[in-house]
Amino acid sequence: MNPIEEKLERCYADVKRSIDFTPRVAIVLGSGLGDYAETATVEAALPYSEIDGFPVSTVPGHKGRFLFGYVAGTPVVMMQGRVHYYEGYPMSDVVLPIRLMRRMGAEIVLLTNASGGVNAAFHAGDLMLITDQISSFVPSPLIGPNLEALGSRFPDMSHIYDPELCGLIREAAERLSIPLQEGVYLQLTGPAFETPAEIRMCRGLGADAVGMSTACEAVAANHMGMRVCGISCISNMASGMTETPLSHEEVQETADRVAPLFRKLVTETVRQLGACAGKRGEN
Repeated sequence: MNPIEEKLERCYADVKRSIDFTPRVAIVLGSGLGDYAETATVEAALPYSEIDGFPVSTVPGHKGRFLFGYVAGTPVVMMQGRVHYYEGYPMSDVVLPIRLMRRMGAEIVLLTNASGGVNAAFHAGDLMLITDQISSFVPSPLIGPNLEALGSRFPDMSHIYDPELCGLIREAAERLSIPLQEGVYLQLTGPAFETPAEIRMCRGLGADAVGMSTACEAVAANHMGMRVCGISCISNMASGMTETPLSHEEVQETADRVAPLFRKLVTETVRQLGACAGKRGEN
């Protein structure tokens, strides 16, 4: 067995020894959603540090644990703190949580994050439905021997963000009267914020928002046959878009301010996602 697959199975065995729960939807809680668990019915928690060999999140505001429970009646597993490539982990470890949640039984993953706005029509505090992505600036999690048990060697990425699930997020936002931007998310490595020239490059490539996570997770999830959807909080306008220097504190402050709306949108979305688990959308 491939060492990456061996590690995945070892982590899965650890989880099963501790938690008897089968999720249908996986949720990655990005900046601003760290306390989202307060709106859910949590049955159990499992710190990453208690899973043998599992990467531990080191970013401030990321608690570093799996939460198991129910959101709007849907059984979910939530990542309360993700792992980033810039923390020094190999890409196989960065996407290990996604693969592990799929191994637990989750069929759909909702990816959330905080990002910098590249589209001049956006404003700090906007919520953006991710409709597509650019991941060419970070190593693909699929490099190396293919994990045949997980997916095909050359997975199709035409609709990495499931069109049906995107439609559900639009409908949820409309029902809640929450303004929702749409756009392409581009992942860079970080941890430094981008230069104005890099942001001009991102804009020229067709990006609407830029960040340091998510795209690699979506690739790994799609490879495993998960249905993927994503929402990004535009926590600041990217470098060169305004005269204000960027800081992590600004990102966190905006994400916290928008969190109540973000939480409502996530909950209403998950309510609909629960009904979609178990069937593959038509692309």
